[in-house]
Amino acid sequence: MHVSAGQLIGTDAVINCPHGGRVTAVFTPASDAVLLDGRPVATDAGSYAVTGCTHTVNGTPSPCTEVRWTADRDGVLVDGVPVLLDITRASCVAAHLVPQGRPVVAPVRRGVSAG
Repeated sequence: MHVSAGQLIGTDAVINCPHGGRVTAVFTPASDAVLLDGRPVATDAGSYAVTGCTHTVNGTPSPCTEVRWTADRDGVLVDGVPVLLDITRASCVAAHLVPQGRPVVAPVRRGVSAG
């Protein structure tokens, strides 16, 4: 059995919705237990908003407004909370919570440090 290992996502990662909208961490609990290039690792406890999405359905705007992550509770934890990886299950959703596709995480090589 082959298990893929994903890359950690930092709170400053470049993430977009599948329609080009920008994903931004709105709330990220402060923890310096694990840092990526000096910035905290992103966790499932954070909130992630989408701005600038141009998605439409039958000509009616239906932009992505947030990302809902489903992190692996049996995976890597920071302060008891699952970390986010570029392969973590996630969905960009509209204001009415309709899933509209996976977020796109830009690949990046980082230095990881643990305190």
